[in-house]
Amino acid sequence: MSSISSNRCWATLLLECLTRHGVRHCCIAPGSRSTPLTLAAAAHPQLYCHTHFDERGLGHLALGLAKTLKQPVAVIVTSGTAAANLLPAVIEASLTGEPLIMLTADRPPELIDCGANQAIRQTGLFGDFPGRQLSLPRPTLAIPASWLASTLDEILGGGQVGAVHINCPFAEPLYDDVVLTDDPWSAELGDWWQGLQPWLTMSHAAGITPQGNWHRWRHRKGIVIAGRLTPEEGPNVAAWAAALGWPLLSDLQSHTGQPLPYADLWLSHPEAIAILAQAELVVQFGSGLISKRLLNWQAHCRVAEYWLIDSLPGRRDPAHHRGRRIIASVLPWLDRHPPGLAAPVARRQAASAYMPPVVAGANIADAAAGVDSRPVAGWATGLQRLVAVARQRIHLTPDVEAGEIWLAHHLNRLLPAAGRLFIGNSLLIRLVDALGQLPAGYPVFANRGASGIDGLLSTAAGVLRGGLEPLLVIIGDLSALYDLNALALFRQCQAPTVVLIINNNGGQIFSLLPTPPAVREQLYVMGQQVEFEHAAALFGLSYRRPESAMAVEQALEQAWQQPAGAGATVIELRTGSREGADAYRQLIAGMPSA
Repeated sequence: MSSISSNRCWATLLLECLTRHGVRHCCIAPGSRSTPLTLAAAAHPQLYCHTHFDERGLGHLALGLAKTLKQPVAVIVTSGTAAANLLPAVIEASLTGEPLIMLTADRPPELIDCGANQAIRQTGLFGDFPGRQLSLPRPTLAIPASWLASTLDEILGGGQVGAVHINCPFAEPLYDDVVLTDDPWSAELGDWWQGLQPWLTMSHAAGITPQGNWHRWRHRKGIVIAGRLTPEEGPNVAAWAAALGWPLLSDLQSHTGQPLPYADLWLSHPEAIAILAQAELVVQFGSGLISKRLLNWQAHCRVAEYWLIDSLPGRRDPAHHRGRRIIASVLPWLDRHPPGLAAPVARRQAASAYMPPVVAGANIADAAAGVDSRPVAGWATGLQRLVAVARQRIHLTPDVEAGEIWLAHHLNRLLPAAGRLFIGNSLLIRLVDALGQLPAGYPVFANRGASGIDGLLSTAAGVLRGGLEPLLVIIGDLSALYDLNALALFRQCQAPTVVLIINNNGGQIFSLLPTPPAVREQLYVMGQQVEFEHAAALFGLSYRRPESAMAVEQALEQAWQQPAGAGATVIELRTGSREGADAYRQLIAGMPSA
């Protein structure tokens, strides 16, 4: 059989193997060398194909899909710099755990390092950021189909976290009109083609071992920190902390409802430090904390033990505490560590009302150990007063109508009902984390692994395509410019979508740095003096530029009425260059600190 037959057979089997590991979405950029993969994906009945002309945006589109679907997403690109443009998405996925499968078409070995067109060394292109890497040989029918299937199953069936890179060299010819009527190579796999299971199933031991002395620790003074969690995990962590009577310091991405909001303001207050210094144990769920004040407190807290529970591998603790790093899924861990009962607390659904368990008496294990089984009820209640002080300061802070402080503090009023939120990086996400309080379980998405501004609109487009709920995207002007062509991905939306661009003329998070003003403006902030009306028109999107808080709310309300299939609405909120950064700095300075 010819090389084109070999290419076609290998690509068909490769895509089939991916579907056996849960892949249902494939993101494809145009290219010639990737033709065998593209045609195999297009012909597969279980794959939905997304396209984008920008490979960097394509990688982030897949990242957003993986975030919301909680499924592996495949990416197909051609050789050369097309493959290299996937690196930012690979890096982000390596830090936040989204399962991406990067299929990079390549030239065969004889065309590498000899001056051939569009041929670069792609093996190891992404360094050690992918969790697993596989460089396939040139397709040949001399290698059994069972080898390819079992090799792919080994790399895909190991409990994938982050990106997998599969480099796929194809020799020409890539195109012809040959119809394969007899394919003994694929037929070697027999009735496997009619099934749904991988050729080779990889088994992994699973289970959570309870911490042996939990029955003692749960009656001590503890603190719970919630980092990046899912909408299902967040409310359950909040309920668990409430049942224990432990204060919960939570991140914007925690989905806990932030029962002690505005921690970025009050956490350095002497009274807060004195209260929290009484703690004997910190239990942290998830990682990727946003607040610098929370990170600073976390780095300097001194407790008898520090436990960090996260399903992602690695230490996940930049402060390097002495304690326990527990690699486990949050919900099963909570089940195995009840707050005060012998049986686990009934699991709480996201955004539903929680009824704490009734502790009727001593737990048997606690009684046997001579431990007082009554939980410490709200031992850090003094923090509520500091929350009230911070809230009052926010209300008294001078701010222009519809400014960044107003937006961050009142964001919960602007969210679409039963919708989702994607929020960009830099100053914007810090303001919302510090000054906002979102509903428990309301889905929040962000790229807080490497925390870059590249590919944010593309990632949001992937989040949009992964569900049917309305989506609010909030992003800064430089971030929007960085990924402007991703607006093409919002021409048709399966749910009402708003791209809210906060235009403060540059990267104003750098206004918080103690750099000379002239240098700051020229080399850090880099204001571009742009408006986004023409960008919206370029891609056929509706555009609004409200001038007041009421106008913002009205523009959003109208956007949420758009029918499915319509394009997104771009809303540009123009603010003074340094108003938000200056007001934030004043709020921080206005709270006494140790």
